[in-house]
Amino acid sequence: MSAHPPRRLALTVTPEQAGRKIDTLMRTGLGLSGTVIRRVKWLSDGILLDGVRVHTDVRPRAGQVLSVLVADGVRRSGIVPAAGALDIVYEDADILVLNKAPGVPVHPGPGHFSDTIGNFLLDYYDKEGIQADFHPVHRLDKGTSGLLMVAKHPHAQEALKNALHTPDFRRFYLAVCEGVPQPLAGIIDAPIGPVPGSLIARRVAADGQPSRTRYETLRTAHGRALLRLELETGRTHQIRVHMAHLGYPLTGDFLYGTEDPALISRPALHSAQLRLLHPVTGKPMTFTLPLPADMARLVE
Repeated sequence: MSAHPPRRLALTVTPEQAGRKIDTLMRTGLGLSGTVIRRVKWLSDGILLDGVRVHTDVRPRAGQVLSVLVADGVRRSGIVPAAGALDIVYEDADILVLNKAPGVPVHPGPGHFSDTIGNFLLDYYDKEGIQADFHPVHRLDKGTSGLLMVAKHPHAQEALKNALHTPDFRRFYLAVCEGVPQPLAGIIDAPIGPVPGSLIARRVAADGQPSRTRYETLRTAHGRALLRLELETGRTHQIRVHMAHLGYPLTGDFLYGTEDPALISRPALHSAQLRLLHPVTGKPMTFTLPLPADMARLVE
């Protein structure tokens, strides 16, 4: 096991910043939220100035180095580490991007307490000596494949979640639906709410939450269409519900269309691209995965 030092963010105080309270510098210079600051201020090594613990009302001099611990002190998720395959697309000290396999749940739940991305990731952290808990930024359904963004600490998770559904964090999907949508491109603006009596199903409902999905048809074959979609909101099953509402359910969708294992063993949905600003550096990043083989066969 190779140990990684717990993630800290550092700021060398400039002449312009000198004399400001550390609380202010953590917010304006490091971008930390009040929630993160309240969590770290009680830790013995949470906030250091030139390596010495300080309180948030201290006013540092120019040239001094402020260092703040953002790694998890303890794991609070309650998730049990368990060995399992992970396909890591990208990793640094703050974020990790996975290519999630279809059929693997993201979060532990009834019937899945040791075979989820959360279990596998904590096992990976333990083996690599990484001090981190499970901090998913967005969700993918069990049957959905593709890109999944995970933060390594609460600050990165909070920053990325706040950026969701803004120009700073855009998510694009590929899907195959039954039939050819008319028009071939458009915006589905239809509120989504729960189906009465169901724990998982959703439906378009007047009293649901506002939901918007952009779609465009890339090609057609065999009475189906390959679509590229962008989420403007993030409701449960949003793409699946919206396409079924239009009359073009995703191929293989057991809940909103017709299950057909002979064609595909899951709803034909793939998280294909993420475009975002890095939560710490602000650097623009793009991650892209091709259409998986089981979906490609449907429109070849």
